[in-house]
Amino acid sequence: MHTKYDFGPDTGERIVYVRAVDVTDLPDEIRAQAGDAETLYAVHDSSGERLALVKDRSLAFVLARQNDMAPVSVH
Repeated sequence: MHTKYDFGPDTGERIVYVRAVDVTDLPDEIRAQAGDAETLYAVHDSSGERLALVKDRSLAFVLARQNDMAPVSVH
């Protein structure tokens, strides 16, 4: 189908994705900094690039919002 669809004006909202990451899947230098945490939370942009790793899910959402991004969960 090649019909153009008008999605309306660009809202300028930048969506980022928050997902849990098992610390054992991370590089050694990050595992060393994670302390006793078993899970960290990653913030990714729409292309999949990791922008940040934080200790808890709520902090990931706060970080995204403070940087004018719209966070959504990835399960």
